This record gives sequence, structure tokens and C-alpha cells, in this order.
Amino acid sequence: MLGGLLLAVLAVITHAYVTLPDARPLAKENPKTTALMEQRADEAREAGRKPRRRQQWVPLSAISKPAVEAVLLSEDASFYLHDGVDTVELARAVGQAVEEGKLGRGASTLTQQLAKNLWLSTDRSLLRKAKELMLAHRLEEALTKQRILTLYLNVVEWGNGVYGIEAGAREHFGVPASQLTVAQGAVLASMLPSPRKRSPSSGSRALLKQSHRVVHALKVYRRISAEQEEAAHAEVDRLLGRASKDAGDEAEEDGP
Repeated sequence: MLGGLLLAVLAVITHAYVTLPDARPLAKENPKTTALMEQRADEAREAGRKPRRRQQWVPLSAISKPAVEAVLLSEDASFYLHDGVDTVELARAVGQAVEEGKLGRGASTLTQQLAKNLWLSTDRSLLRKAKELMLAHRLEEALTKQRILTLYLNVVEWGNGVYGIEAGAREHFGVPASQLTVAQGAVLASMLPSPRKRSPSSGSRALLKQSHRVVHALKVYRRISAEQEEAAHAEVDRLLGRASKDAGDEAEEDGP
């Protein structure tokens, strides 16, 4: 029975691998839409609302460096060191899943997040996770790190119907991505775990705390100076402090 089960699992994985999308066209072409965009549009229509989509593609050179660094440190500090999968973090996630009987912590690299955004659903099934890992490997084989980062920053969700850092910067701060400050970049980076809940106007205390952590990390990893860190902390408080205070001190739980 065990042998038959293993063969069945292998057959499912093999079929998934050969039918998964080809990443090579993305080396030169920007995707017109993504699985996440289509899912959000379907959710809006089911709720009787008109789907909203704000997106404007920009090259990596048109995004402020502090904002890029903030996203990398917040989402995947080892991005340039791994080949698509953080094996240490993945092992921890698998151990936790076995212990709890379900998938919990994401353990997703930036490349895996891109694969999920482009082609997969937001469910937490083991099959979806397996596809995510295979697609991340394909992305790393077909594309440069800079291209993967560019794609990610242009398709990731930054609010209701807001996709990509250019749209996110304009939606939340009224500036292009090229003009994002250290504090604004830290806030955008800190929204990513739950972007539709953690908007700058939401009063999210979790967003406030995480934004300060990202600013500090930028200083620790020598991406900014001590003077820039101090100024950024003050700006984060100006951007989010009042909203957080108005929301009260009640603890919040952000969803996936």
C-alpha cells in the first residue's frame, strides 16, 4: 500500500510539473494579468461590486532604492543567496505543518510569492505548495534575479485593486515609486503580509510596529545611516501614528 501511495503521489507531481506554465516568456514580456488579479476580480463580481484594478509597470530603476531594500529585507532578506527556495525556512514550515496537521507559516521566498501571484490560488493545500516550489524553480532557471524582483514589485498586491509598487505609491502617498522616502517604502513593505487590511489609513498597530522594525533593519544592514533612521522613524509616526491612536490599543489579528 505504501508503495502504491508513493507511486500515486509521484504521478500527481509529475503531471503537475509537465502541465505547469513556462516561465521563459517572462524574460522579455510583462504578464497582462495574474491569477491573483483574476481571483480578486471574481471575488468583487461575486460580491456585486465592479472589479478595481490600478497598475502601472515601471522598471527597477524607477523605484526608489530605499523602497526596494525595505521590501527585500521585509519579505526575503536572502533573496540573492538562494535559488528560489529557502530550505532552512521550508524545513521549519514542514515540521510545523506535521506537528499541527495543517499548513501554517508560509516559508515563502520572494520567488515563491511571485509564482503564487502569477499562476496559483491563495489556498494552503499541499498540492498548491508543491506547484509553488516547482514554479519558483522554473522562474529562477529562466530569469535573472533582477527580472524576478522587477516582476514581483510590479504585480504584488498593495491594497484593494492596487497592484505593483507604482500604483501602491500613488494610491497611498500620492507620489511615484521613484520618490518614495525611506519611511514610505518601509510602510509599503510592511503592508505585504496583509495589504488589504494593513493600509496606511486603517489604523493598524501591526503596520505601525512592523514599519518601525523595517526602518531599524535598514539601519542594521547598513542600507541607511543613523540620521536617516531617526528621520524615518519620525516620518512613520507622522504617517501612521494618528491613525493607529484613533484605532485604539485593542490587539489586531491580520489574516493571510
